[in-house]
Amino acid sequence: MEKECQERLKEITCKFKICRKAFSAMGDETRQLILITLLESEFNGIRVGEITKKTHLSRPAVSHHLKILKEAEIVNVRREGTKNYYYLDSNESQWQTLTELINLIFNGIQHIGKDDLRKEE
Repeated sequence: MEKECQERLKEITCKFKICRKAFSAMGDETRQLILITLLESEFNGIRVGEITKKTHLSRPAVSHHLKILKEAEIVNVRREGTKNYYYLDSNESQWQTLTELINLIFNGIQHIGKDDLRKEE
């Protein structure tokens, strides 16, 4: 049982390192607003100009925050000629790793809770 716990902690630590940029990027309220805007948009993406209209942010501010989200592998971009379309895609981003990390933590918490109940008996 102890070995299983140690392995889980090792995996959680590893995934935290992988997800560090993503957590940092998503921690900013402006970037959260952009993520919500992307979630509300069409699956094939949205352009910077549309994001500025919906968020009331300046074009340079949106571009800056999109760059951070893209570098953190939270947002992807699709180019069509000179146009860039930003979108969220669970297959090509950090979303899967973030989900795995949250599930590992959740399972660890549940495991701890079960151990505490056994100790009380």
